[in-house]
Amino acid sequence: MNDKIAKLQPVEIWENFVALNAVPRPSKKEEKVRQFMLDFGRKLGLETFEDKIGNVIIKKPATPGMENRKTVALQSHLDMVPQKNKGTEHDFEKDGIKMLIDGDWVTADGTTLGADNGIGVAAIMGLLASKDIPHPPLEALFTIDEETGMTGAQNLEEGILDAEIMLNLDTENDSELDIGCAGGIDITAKGTYQTEQTPENSQAYLIKVKGLTGGHSGMDIHLYRGNANKILNRLLYLGSQQGLRVSEIHGGGLRNAIPREAEAVVVLPKAKADNILADMKSLADTIKIEQAKQDPDLTFEFLPADLPENVMNQSDQARLIKTVYGAHNGVYRMSPDMEDLVETSNNVASVNVANGNIQIDNLTRSSVESTKEDLANALKSVYELGGLNVELSGSYPGWKPNPDAQILSIMTGLYEKMYHHKPEVVACHAGLECGIIKSHYPNMEIISFGPTIQGAHSPDERVNIKSVQKFWEYLKETLKNIPEKN
Repeated sequence: MNDKIAKLQPVEIWENFVALNAVPRPSKKEEKVRQFMLDFGRKLGLETFEDKIGNVIIKKPATPGMENRKTVALQSHLDMVPQKNKGTEHDFEKDGIKMLIDGDWVTADGTTLGADNGIGVAAIMGLLASKDIPHPPLEALFTIDEETGMTGAQNLEEGILDAEIMLNLDTENDSELDIGCAGGIDITAKGTYQTEQTPENSQAYLIKVKGLTGGHSGMDIHLYRGNANKILNRLLYLGSQQGLRVSEIHGGGLRNAIPREAEAVVVLPKAKADNILADMKSLADTIKIEQAKQDPDLTFEFLPADLPENVMNQSDQARLIKTVYGAHNGVYRMSPDMEDLVETSNNVASVNVANGNIQIDNLTRSSVESTKEDLANALKSVYELGGLNVELSGSYPGWKPNPDAQILSIMTGLYEKMYHHKPEVVACHAGLECGIIKSHYPNMEIISFGPTIQGAHSPDERVNIKSVQKFWEYLKETLKNIPEKN
């Protein structure tokens, strides 16, 4: 199937996307894809190098007649989110992505596709390899580790780029021009708990929450999709009022993905087990009704399990369940300045409780630094009241919109001319690298755009084939119309 995908139009993108997706590239494991990109640039005879953190830079001179145009940086990130469905056999550190054509879309077989941001990378590769596409001087910037900390952008060396304009190819709606984005901060709560011997006359169960839609913890947070960690905690709270004891909890995964699955091993008093299970199943049915539109495939399982030797100390258990209940998840504040824009949110991304240790991972996002700090402090307070130690790390700035940028005026006019209607000029709630890069190059004008991608950060990820064609034509036309240097 990958061979068929390589022949889709425009082949300049799809051939490169297929080649890229044959290279393992999960976040923080980019060694192979970095070498792939270095080899690609050097094979073309272009100036190609890495900076100290591992970002790859490839520079290409202007085509004849465009030498006096402003230099343009084309930027995308090399890493991808490694998510797969349960039961899918795939090693993201060793295996390439198996792709499928599904009608008008390209998707993957049980895993994330890597269209975020592989289509952008492939488009830049197509431009670098081209011999007949007019363009100004180009500087391709391929950053690392965007998805789990943006460390590539954070540590980008200053002075290695000459560009006055940057086109970030990491937006997921082909009718949008993005001129702003949220910043973020990682919040990690850790602690320990005491255990005690499992009470006599007990029965163990494995409770599973699965089938949630999940998605991008920024772009999809306003859709009110269920968070598996929070849903499971509702069940545990109810059961704990009647004698349920917790042995282990494991839910969620990556900070930037809305958690789709969570499970807990619990112990119930045999005399009350049927009643407690009935009440929890009743609550599960209620939650299904609540989430029917957002999460139509949500399911719950209550399975008999082997009796564990130990359970959480009762007071530690009560404190933990109340803490998770109190931790804010979802939209915190909508923007008062831009209609329908989420300003601030939090994702309770993972909860792991086992062997006397507790860890809860969060990602807080905001386009306003003060409200990012406000929500971070609110979460820190809740977790500390729950007896946990809190670390705030990986903070990165948002990208403040500049509606007066010359490149925005040019691209808006081109879009109207080509498609006979205005583009949507927006800011997004995702953590684009633009704000960080602009902190290194404050005078650079930046626009982010891309093809239509759905389900990013989940195994449902897919990219629209016709949208890729539109994106490619628009990108080429933009490069033809870059203004001359001042």
